[in-house]
Amino acid sequence: MNRKVLALLSVAHLVTDVNQGALPALLPFFKESLNLSYTLAGVILLFGNISSSVIQPAFGYVSDKHPTKWFLIIAPLIASVGLALTGLAPSYFPLLICVIVSGAGIAGFHPEGYKTAHFFTGEKKATGMAVFSVGGNLGMALGPIFALALIQAFGPRGTAAMVVPGILMAGALILSPSWKTPSTPSPSAQKKTQKKEPLSAKTKRSVLILIGIVIFRYWTQLGLLAYIPFYYIDTLKGNPIYVGALTSTFLTAGAAGTLLGAPLADRWGHRTFLSITMILVVPLLLLFYNLKGPILFVIIGITGMALICTFSVTVVMAQTLLPQRLGMASGLMVGFSVGTGGVGVTLLGVIADAWGVPAAMNSMLILPILGFILSLLVDYPPKRTDEVTA
Repeated sequence: MNRKVLALLSVAHLVTDVNQGALPALLPFFKESLNLSYTLAGVILLFGNISSSVIQPAFGYVSDKHPTKWFLIIAPLIASVGLALTGLAPSYFPLLICVIVSGAGIAGFHPEGYKTAHFFTGEKKATGMAVFSVGGNLGMALGPIFALALIQAFGPRGTAAMVVPGILMAGALILSPSWKTPSTPSPSAQKKTQKKEPLSAKTKRSVLILIGIVIFRYWTQLGLLAYIPFYYIDTLKGNPIYVGALTSTFLTAGAAGTLLGAPLADRWGHRTFLSITMILVVPLLLLFYNLKGPILFVIIGITGMALICTFSVTVVMAQTLLPQRLGMASGLMVGFSVGTGGVGVTLLGVIADAWGVPAAMNSMLILPILGFILSLLVDYPPKRTDEVTA
């Protein structure tokens, strides 16, 4: 495992995902300044997820066909520029354009980033990939508190300062050539990539089930990120900084879970670890919804660990199922599945408009249950015979 290169890529991942993490926390301010309904606020998040996530398989396809390492340099900058301009948007349509631009930068980074990281992870794939993934987890965690602090200090135009990390990261990647030369693949990996074989029906089915699991997992995650601010700011009239701290605790604990959980996943088996963590989320959410006070930070932290710790694990599972399509595997797990899960937040907006924010939050309890059921159905690890087309 090349920790130096993975650390550099992880920081770039952090800078990129700060922008993705900040967007849900900014929704209440967009809603107030532009006089939006919950549904229209959810549409902002929908466009953000379509542009940042759903189109990632297209970038993954390009990454598998052609060298696109320059994506890793410009993508964090584009993501930062787009979100920096959201606070300056005069109306709803320009705001959506800024969100889409930021999303495009996020989408361009992830498939090439996960593909590049794959070659530096060594034998313990989940552990190595966790080093890269944790940068994104931390970026998502820091995004809400960073953006809310800027708004508290400078007003809506304070988001302009979010362009600074993107500029610095682009310079750092240009000046650090080590990530441009992947470690030499093992002989078995070289043999595996010599000829791209067609996928078996069993492998396709396993990939589709894995996509479903990630959709339900991320729908839960993004739903919490979107509706914790709505619940505490709009319903309970809480302090925005308190809300930012709560959501950042959720995501920071998730980042810690990514690093702590990956070795357990390598030891216990990726699918077993995925199943355990998915079902654990249900009682944790029930506790979070029904308790008050400082204990909430403990509960939301454990929830974040259980929910987010399998992020790198599902990427490794997809790359194991699709060893000759690493960019596409990353695009499907980090992009399409995550973005499709984000579509559910718009449905939560409809529920919130009709029955209130608490009803929308309670409806999320079914999602990790569905993810757990699907985890029992995925055929993993794949057998060698499964790689032969039926």
